Amino acid sequence: MSDYPAGLEGAQQLDAADPLASFRERFELPPSPAHDDGRPAIYLCGNSLGLQPKALRAELNQELDDWARLGVEGHFEAEHPWYSAHAPLAEPVAAVVGALPHEVVVMNSLTVNLHLLLTSFFRPEGERRKLVIDGPTFPSDVYAAKSQLRCHGLGAEDLLVFAPREGEEVLRIEDVLERIEREGQQIATLLLSGVNYYTGQLLDIGAITAAAHAQGCLVGVDAAHGAGNADLRLHEWGVDFACWCHYKYLNSGPGALAGAFVHERHLGRGGAEDFAAFKARPRFEGWWGNDPETRFEMGGDFVPVKSADAWQLSNPPILALAPVRVSLRLFAEAGMERLRAKSKQLTGYLEHLIDGLSAESFTVITPRDPERRGCQLSILAHDQPEALFKRLQAAGVICDFRRPNVIRVAPTPLYNTFEDCWRFAQVLGEVSG
Repeated sequence: MSDYPAGLEGAQQLDAADPLASFRERFELPPSPAHDDGRPAIYLCGNSLGLQPKALRAELNQELDDWARLGVEGHFEAEHPWYSAHAPLAEPVAAVVGALPHEVVVMNSLTVNLHLLLTSFFRPEGERRKLVIDGPTFPSDVYAAKSQLRCHGLGAEDLLVFAPREGEEVLRIEDVLERIEREGQQIATLLLSGVNYYTGQLLDIGAITAAAHAQGCLVGVDAAHGAGNADLRLHEWGVDFACWCHYKYLNSGPGALAGAFVHERHLGRGGAEDFAAFKARPRFEGWWGNDPETRFEMGGDFVPVKSADAWQLSNPPILALAPVRVSLRLFAEAGMERLRAKSKQLTGYLEHLIDGLSAESFTVITPRDPERRGCQLSILAHDQPEALFKRLQAAGVICDFRRPNVIRVAPTPLYNTFEDCWRFAQVLGEVSG
């Protein structure tokens, strides 16, 4: 959509026509730090931390009441029995990331899951020992990649970074595919961002995975900025493994439990020989990854359950599961297809407003093609970027800053409005002039 109605009234018209508008009332909206009249902040930071669902307090209280009332019997008698509390989350999580329910599990934190999966899917051997990341890469992924290399006795020369061309901000897909074709025989595993944290670029993971598999490489995805934001199709794309967090677009609270995906071809579901290979795959193991039928048979061999659950180590933290459960209900009700449609319109509207400012002090570096981005727009400030960010904060905008010079804003379709976008653009025009 390119012909948007003008002015504040135009934004309000768009909000009035939004079929998802009522979801905003189901979140706690932080008050504006720049005003004392109780008005909500212009919150455009769901790419860093999503807002709290109002239904969460009751859900947490239910768990606390069950613990107080039942004690250990809550494992089977609680409202959401603790023994299997993670299992009902598989289907709604799968719908968000484009997976089959047995391919996903909610557990741990993102970087913990990344290490657990790399233990299984980064197996350097002979000349095929390179690990690939894309740049700019979030620091935790860099640390994880480098430490994995060290654990295999490898060095910095075995880390390949697929970065944008000099003078450009985003990766060109043709460059990625060409490099895979040229260097693929040396690459063991690619670990790529689904959506780049810095630029907001959505990579063509399907094309990249096909090219990598043709060269015998494995492919993993850090979907931290894609889950709940972009149209992910992890199963269809054929990626080997993936992980993501739930505290950004999935609104499950700071430090929330994360998610993991393992493609079903790696889950030993094709017969005895296939299961033997699955069982033999190197992984770190714990009792909650064991087949539930034999989980409480003390001693004996580990028998992995034929699902992504095989990578679980311990029983899930029950209080930490509650926010994920509440959030996933909202996503199931709204539906990723409708959320993605609104996101494209909302982000396109914000881009349209920013374009209309004709400012020379900043540039949007996120791809303009809606199919190559989620809802985040990354604004590169040319002059005194931190000062511009602080002026936005002082005016009641909550967004974030990434050094050296990028301000990230994310109109999140579950709770942001077209009026939020209009008000942000007004503030940006005022403070950047």
